[in-house]
Amino acid sequence: MSEYVLEAKNLTKIYEAGENRVVAISDVDIQVERGEFVSIMGPSGSGKTTLLTMLGCFDKPTSDQVIIDGLDTTAMREAGLPKIRAEKVGFIFQAFNLIPTLTALENVELPMERGKIPKGKRKGRALKLLESVGLEDKADRKPSRLSAGEQQRVAIARALANSPAIILADEPTGNLDSRTGREIIQLLRKLRREEGSTIILVTHDKQLASLSDRVLSLGDGKLLKKANNT
Repeated sequence: MSEYVLEAKNLTKIYEAGENRVVAISDVDIQVERGEFVSIMGPSGSGKTTLLTMLGCFDKPTSDQVIIDGLDTTAMREAGLPKIRAEKVGFIFQAFNLIPTLTALENVELPMERGKIPKGKRKGRALKLLESVGLEDKADRKPSRLSAGEQQRVAIARALANSPAIILADEPTGNLDSRTGREIIQLLRKLRREEGSTIILVTHDKQLASLSDRVLSLGDGKLLKKANNT
């Protein structure tokens, strides 16, 4: 088994519409070790979210490859990607993206229907994850009865539902105040240790990025530098 849970090799994404051609990502190489917490920073328009969607198999690169847990996802047919997303990738969004008609418990259980958790174990797994994010007493509440920080905690529990190889977090603190945002990042660090997942975080906040193991900087779709945090 490779020491790298995620590898992107010469990753490029080009959008073309008529005579217009935009290079969103250009020749990006990334290697992320198992259990590592990596932050991606860069100004708006630098390609952070585009990169993240390709790493998570939500979008296909124009050229070269993304390898997740030893699987070359860019060589796969489109029909095989939902299984990779369900079992290998957990995604945390800035806007939470919880289903408003479902309870916190049901939101966390939902990904397990497409994953590898047997039906009889889904509720217990969901309750354990809600307990790990401090919401075991609010499992029956719908998102409208939860604060923004609590909704993001549910979203984190949902991302961990199928014990994915990697967690991709796209500005997960963007709709939170600074104190709650820091609590969310500390929670991710704690769950990384407990669940053994690898985390890749996109953020504009240097203070939050400093809590990760390593920071990657993007500019105009290119990887500018790598910096190990101390």
